Amino acid sequence: MVILSKIYTRTGDHGSTRLVDNSVTAKSDLRVEAYGLVDQANACIGLAIALDSTTKVLSQEVREALGIIQNELFDVGADLANPLVANPEWEPLRTVQESVDRLERWCDEFGDQLPTLRSFILPGGNPVGAQLHVCRTAIRTAERAAWRAAEAYGTETSHDSTTPGGVNELAITYLNRLSDLLFILSRAANKAGEYSSDEVLWLPGGQRNPSNDSSSKKTPDKSSGAQ
Repeated sequence: MVILSKIYTRTGDHGSTRLVDNSVTAKSDLRVEAYGLVDQANACIGLAIALDSTTKVLSQEVREALGIIQNELFDVGADLANPLVANPEWEPLRTVQESVDRLERWCDEFGDQLPTLRSFILPGGNPVGAQLHVCRTAIRTAERAAWRAAEAYGTETSHDSTTPGGVNELAITYLNRLSDLLFILSRAANKAGEYSSDEVLWLPGGQRNPSNDSSSKKTPDKSSGAQ
């Protein structure tokens, strides 16, 4: 049981914090950035669920899935905040393969109900669908940060006190699969299909600009930074 009797502690006022294993590190540490971005992404999902409480565009199955995901993101954050070490004093909370497998099953389950994409999608649509796109990009940001931490600390278990423990790669895999699922769920929220008014496909530049539009044939001004 977690008991939070006092929210402020003053222990982090000088730019340091403690990881799950109680080791002290800077708040600018790559591990801290990674699990902080996971927390941010979790808040984004919470907003999507809150928006759906009035719009009701998500199925009950999707709402239940998002509730499970919010809990698991706490596990992922705790995992990223806990270096891999041999013989830890306490059993660590780690991301497990079953959680990744479940995300993949959901990708298949919810994705099979959607029409095949013929182009990329513009983020947007109804409020819930648009917010799920925000969730997707937030998870991608967290994934990239987690990989930076893995590049700095490795993904191996430390067997001595002189070598910092690595990052659990399975936690990063979870983030990768989750971003895929959130893309699918954004389409589901926007009622993807032939008659959807919320899902807007990307039109490449050549299709957006009529061929007789002389402005589309202008050479970019390289001096202004246009590419």
